[in-house]
Amino acid sequence: MKIKQPVGGFSKGYNGMTEINGKFSNMLMNYGILNLEAGKSFKFDEKLEKIVILLSGEIEARFGDQVVKVSRESCFDNSIWCLDVDENTDYELIGISEKSELALVSTQNKSAFKPHIFDPSNTTQEVRGEGTMEDAGRRIVRTSMDKKITPHSNIMFGEDVQFPGRWAGFPSHSHNQPEIYFYKFLPENGFGLVKIGDEGELLEQNDTLTIDPDLVHPQVAAPGYAMYFLWIIRHLDGNPYLGPDFEEEHLWAEKPGAKYWPNLDK
Repeated sequence: MKIKQPVGGFSKGYNGMTEINGKFSNMLMNYGILNLEAGKSFKFDEKLEKIVILLSGEIEARFGDQVVKVSRESCFDNSIWCLDVDENTDYELIGISEKSELALVSTQNKSAFKPHIFDPSNTTQEVRGEGTMEDAGRRIVRTSMDKKITPHSNIMFGEDVQFPGRWAGFPSHSHNQPEIYFYKFLPENGFGLVKIGDEGELLEQNDTLTIDPDLVHPQVAAPGYAMYFLWIIRHLDGNPYLGPDFEEEHLWAEKPGAKYWPNLDK
């Protein structure tokens, strides 16, 4: 389901999208966007695993006995900065730049672990989709947390940046675990389209998409517009996300030597 944002953008402070014990509780996580002004602070101390993802701006983060300053100019051009702490560690975020935007995620997790920071030095970034499907799926994929990298966590997350007019999530795939997508466009008036199961949705700046388990979700960006999306998967107890299930009927499209109209016989 699409969660549409107001035309004027996010309000100052925290803008909640999903809640473990409230709206969209089937996502099994609290998720929202923090719009943090210079000199303002935000604290989070609930007994949950907590993840902070800097989308843009400059902040100071305080957690445990550590204090770090970090900046990120653009989620399109710069790689990830993320903080992951356990339920016994609180954090405080203080705005340094005029405006900073962050994605905040939290979920139930009784595992004890030391704070983890992810940045360009330990985030995998790769270009996928080259050389297949006439490069129709060419995109940048950044992965910071998954079961191999962070076996202690109940969250897997990363980012995709789709080149204009290109696809992601195709051949169509699904998985048993709930997922959240959050979108940005460059230029900001861009749009994309996504197929959720048998339904379609228009995607625009700052939209959030909740994806129920076992629904396919391929998507495409409009020509001329780069499309960024943050993806967050909640591992299930006894059933963590380890890989997608593909729709067999579309797998032919990415096989080497696949022939497309109008040159099917060449």
